[in-house]
Amino acid sequence: MTTQSHEASRRSFLKTTGAAAATTSLLSTAVSARAYADEKNTVQLALVGCGGRGTGAATNALSVDNGPIKLVAMADVFESNLNNSHGNLAKQFPDSDKLEVPDEQKFIGFDGYKKAMDCLKPGDVVILTTPCAFRWVHYGYAIERGLNVFMEKPVTADAPSTRKMLALNEKALEKNLKVAVGLMCRHCDARRELWERIQDGEIGDINFMRAYRMAGPTGSAAAPPKPEGISDLMYQIKHFHGFLWLSGGAVSDFLIHNIDESCWMKNAWPVEAKASGGRHYRGDSIDQNFDTYSIEYTFEDGAKLFVNGRTIPGCHQEFASYAHGTKGMAVISSSSHWPSKARIYSGQSPDKQNLAWEYPQPEKHNPYQAEWEHLIDAIRNDIAYNEVERGCMASIVTSMGRMAAHTGQVMKLDQMMKLDHDFAPGIEELTLESESPLQPKADGTYPIPYPGLVKNREYA
Repeated sequence: MTTQSHEASRRSFLKTTGAAAATTSLLSTAVSARAYADEKNTVQLALVGCGGRGTGAATNALSVDNGPIKLVAMADVFESNLNNSHGNLAKQFPDSDKLEVPDEQKFIGFDGYKKAMDCLKPGDVVILTTPCAFRWVHYGYAIERGLNVFMEKPVTADAPSTRKMLALNEKALEKNLKVAVGLMCRHCDARRELWERIQDGEIGDINFMRAYRMAGPTGSAAAPPKPEGISDLMYQIKHFHGFLWLSGGAVSDFLIHNIDESCWMKNAWPVEAKASGGRHYRGDSIDQNFDTYSIEYTFEDGAKLFVNGRTIPGCHQEFASYAHGTKGMAVISSSSHWPSKARIYSGQSPDKQNLAWEYPQPEKHNPYQAEWEHLIDAIRNDIAYNEVERGCMASIVTSMGRMAAHTGQVMKLDQMMKLDHDFAPGIEELTLESESPLQPKADGTYPIPYPGLVKNREYA
């Protein structure tokens, strides 16, 4: 946290952890971790969640070149995901000792995460890239096993799981575990230099920011009608971007990067959100997302962050974040996540004649790779490294914007932190035969948000 009030908010958040604290107490008999290995020791990896994100994360991990590293176990609820991931990794690392996953260390099912982690020794690394609904369950077991962790964003989709994650993280800190969160923009060299320049006052005091992720339809956020032969649970997991209980939906999964990088430049988290949005061109999609989101965040000092998301064909497209200060403006990103093309202008308009600084192009250090280099370096050199708290805050702030849009109500951070609605109660008990926490309506569609009419946060 960056101010006394924000630290107070975090402390008050932790005071409400009740059940989460009980969860933490279960770890009292946890294995003591040797949380680092020197450059001669092999760091072993287990991949839990073998979709595109998991395969990408494993690729980055295996590409770190500061000592031996290898993947030894994999787990997923879909055998096809696991097989495809292993096949893709084998193509990228042929004839290599980096990929040593025998068939007996490939696990299918909701308990696969335990079996995969049990293949590791304390101080190894587990990659958690399932939908975020499962994050606190998997993180708890990783801590118990004394494992370092890489987890994808978002970390959570609701307040109860955020409280659980923060409480669990206290135990990870006690054990000196190294934990990375996949908000890779903070590992971007260009953005890091921009952050330093903004903190040094080069654009003055930030009073206004704006961020955009406006593109055509995002296929992964739109869930088609459920086919025969697959359960509601497995169907929803297959299309997890479309369902709030699993991922927080399109806002939490896609807009979080723009929100996080903007809050980073401001060096603060917003205390309030109000928003609007709607569904427009849905076709036969049955997911729970809106096609447009417009969120106004307010910081404690009154500064604003406006975030616009849109997935409608034929419209203006933009994927960028900007910060406006009393002395000038900064381009945080202007061409998706990377390259950032960070720059500063002396006025409020990004005119070439006003250019005061720009990061040298082309940018050579991919932040997706950099975040893994930073994590493995921290493990090998026993450097304190834990990104969970800011990952939780980025997640809950993003969820606050989503909930403001879905309910049509003004949401405050303190209020958001204390909400008791759990999207997925009993998620730790799911099996391949379980019913989903979200049941379809009689016509096969799912509950969707109706701002102002339906204020039930179960659908927000």
